[in-house]
Amino acid sequence: MVNITRVEFHGWPTCYQVANPTISLIATADIGPRIVSLSLTDGPNELLVIEDDTGCTGGDHYRFYGGHRLWHAPEVMPRTYSPDNQPVKVDEIEKGLRLTAPIEASTGIQKQIEITMAEREPSLRIVHRLTNLGLWTVELAPWAITMCSVGGVGIVPLPEGGDHTANLLPRTSLTLWAYTNLADPRWVLGEHCVLLRQDAQLSSPQKTGLYVEQGWIAYANHGHLLVKTFDAAPEATYEDRGCNAEMFTNDRFLEIETLGPVCKLEPNQTVEHVENWHLLDNVPEIKNEADVIQYVLPRVAAIL
Repeated sequence: MVNITRVEFHGWPTCYQVANPTISLIATADIGPRIVSLSLTDGPNELLVIEDDTGCTGGDHYRFYGGHRLWHAPEVMPRTYSPDNQPVKVDEIEKGLRLTAPIEASTGIQKQIEITMAEREPSLRIVHRLTNLGLWTVELAPWAITMCSVGGVGIVPLPEGGDHTANLLPRTSLTLWAYTNLADPRWVLGEHCVLLRQDAQLSSPQKTGLYVEQGWIAYANHGHLLVKTFDAAPEATYEDRGCNAEMFTNDRFLEIETLGPVCKLEPNQTVEHVENWHLLDNVPEIKNEADVIQYVLPRVAAIL
């Protein structure tokens, strides 16, 4: 059974908790749309909320806040950083919530996140919507970003290997940013996956992205594993040189991100990007690729 309760959270007075016997989620109506907490019953918050931003509202400057947010790609200033400091409209729906933001004044885009929770399993369906309420066509891609708590490791799968003569064309690409340093000790580039560890002692940012044909990305922390699954469209065009999954970290958090295909959004049209979240328990600490093969891949395979 899914219960919805109005609660206060970290100084935001108007929040909504969606919970079943195994999992709990909190979204705030005071800013956003934002999901600010995700936890197994009686467990720690798997999302990071930035302490300096807790309880803050209003103003015309961008705050990161933390939690889970919806952006539209590509990342450019100032469009991407349109502030989400105003209250959102919250509708209670069957087994969840619909969070609708005011129209972005600078872009004409309206953001919406719809959350539906399973009856008993620790899983959710998150629908991200961008609606063009401006006067002109806008080219963009929906971009779902989850800011995860400190001390864990992000995991992205690589394509399955194969024989050289039977695989003459590339399977995917690895996108690097100007500040990406693959010699940084937080990276593990393996045969089956890429790992990026969050380390509070290392402040330099790191980011990479790739096209993930398997349609999943994960974060392991607290003995838990957050898996986000999504549709991969091999014939579609994606931002950031073809990425549908990205990871970013610094000394404060790690983000696991998914992107939908690029589209030309006509006035009054809406594009959707869907993630399915699964929060799994009893996952040993992930230190290397061998741990991923032993403890993560079988759990993900059971989901897929």
